[in-house]
Amino acid sequence: MPANKNNRGSGREERRQRAARMAAAQKAQERRRSVLLWGAVVTVVVAMVAAVGIVIVKERANRPTLDAVRSYTVSQGHVTTPVAYAQTPPAGREHAPVWLNCGTYTKPVPNENAVHSMEHGAVWVTYRDDLPAEQVTKLTATLPDTYSVLSPYKGLTAPVVASAWGKQLALDSADDPRLAEFVKAYRQGPQTPEPGAACTGGTDGTGSGAPQGM
Repeated sequence: MPANKNNRGSGREERRQRAARMAAAQKAQERRRSVLLWGAVVTVVVAMVAAVGIVIVKERANRPTLDAVRSYTVSQGHVTTPVAYAQTPPAGREHAPVWLNCGTYTKPVPNENAVHSMEHGAVWVTYRDDLPAEQVTKLTATLPDTYSVLSPYKGLTAPVVASAWGKQLALDSADDPRLAEFVKAYRQGPQTPEPGAACTGGTDGTGSGAPQGM
């Protein structure tokens, strides 16, 4: 009887140890699966982040830059006499008491009135007299409905010139993608002396106009 008891006890111990080994092996296998799963998740996340980063870098690399924008320190003030401006077209300085109504013009407009509009935050886009009609049409479509002026200008050294208060950029054509960036950056931009002031109710360039605010 004692030998049988010993055999039974030994068998139970072996089964217990075997079960313990199987449980340990199962736990180890589960840990390996967990590690592999999390490793795959991390790999996917890293790949997604890298892909997004590449897209952002490419987008920034392809975005038009405004490195060629010229900046000027210009004075303010109202005068009733013609002003000799340092830039062609002007990028600011003393100007007429009445601003130019923002909009599209088919003939040149007075510098002094247009400069007043820029003081209020307008972007003034000028183009050569000989710019093709389709290019002028594209400029008209590109510019926003408010706080922008479009007009031909004699004596331009570039086909198109975009001006804002204290800022100016020469452009190759109406297709130049920098135009939209310029408008976005400087229309009612931080350099504007009187942002939000009127851009209507002034003059259309054919007369003195009736000032309705300063």
